[in-house]
Amino acid sequence: MKYRYLFISLFIILFATSCNWRSDRLKVDVSKISVPDVKIHRYDVDLFKIRIPDLQNGLEAIKNEYYFFLGTNLGDPKKLDEMSAYLENPRNIDFHQACVNQYKDLSDVEKGLTETFRHLRYYFPDAKIPRVYSYISGGDYPNSVQLADSVMIIALDNYLGKDFKPYFTDGLPAYKAERMTKHHIVPDCAAAIISSLYPENPASMTLLDAMVDAGKRLYLVEAMIPEVPGYLKMDYTEEQYEWAQKNEAHVWAAIIENRMLYSTDGQYFRMFLSDGPCTMEFTKDSPPRLGEWIGVQIIRAWMQNNPGITLQQMMQEKDSQKVLSKSGYKPKK
Repeated sequence: MKYRYLFISLFIILFATSCNWRSDRLKVDVSKISVPDVKIHRYDVDLFKIRIPDLQNGLEAIKNEYYFFLGTNLGDPKKLDEMSAYLENPRNIDFHQACVNQYKDLSDVEKGLTETFRHLRYYFPDAKIPRVYSYISGGDYPNSVQLADSVMIIALDNYLGKDFKPYFTDGLPAYKAERMTKHHIVPDCAAAIISSLYPENPASMTLLDAMVDAGKRLYLVEAMIPEVPGYLKMDYTEEQYEWAQKNEAHVWAAIIENRMLYSTDGQYFRMFLSDGPCTMEFTKDSPPRLGEWIGVQIIRAWMQNNPGITLQQMMQEKDSQKVLSKSGYKPKK
């Protein structure tokens, strides 16, 4: 009988240890964090309601809500000419109409951003909560989300789906169009927040330095949107994410066996950190930026094994070798 109780006791201890080991420290309770419910101000809609013959009066009517875009001197002939040209541009009209058709309601995006800002305030209590606008960029693809002080602007026409024909006529590669969906808006907003808090430092570094630095930023994105699927946080397809999970040990082994980890050779940076349809050195099914994937796995292990380290302290730690050593990172084969 005593052995039965001993077995039960050992099971309880092992179960508790297992649960603790598996616990995700980024799953925090933010229900008591007070932030205003996000309302996305639809500049992409309201601006195009204005009739060109009554342009100045129309702009004056929406000036208070969209001062960030419109500013002052709305009677300036040059400004009116530029605005008229923008509103009459067939391309902008087509993009606007596509947004109106696809995004009649943005309530789910607003809820997602509200939760993102709750997590932001949980970790960074003094962070500013931005006022959020959507607008028509007319094809400013590199700047889907921009954050300036207390204003966030979302180029909604950059999220019209992978089959939106103008993306291809503009020469966008298919792998980029794949990410231009509604599901990517909140992750892109979270990434913009992290970039504003911690701008990238392009200083010369080893591959390990670059991977750990990228991993830190991805870990912060995860902290802002813990419930969002992992593949969206990584800007992967679901298949690419699955490939990365299954082949993590092989990727790490390739880096170690080929002595790339402490190299400053640009070809390794391009191989593991550049964007693209895949990582050509592996297979066509592999995702790009595998260095980022390895980097965030190292950071996850480090933070899980060192629960006393805050996110701020994580970002302040510049010794990537120390991070790797204390992480105990060793992917399972």
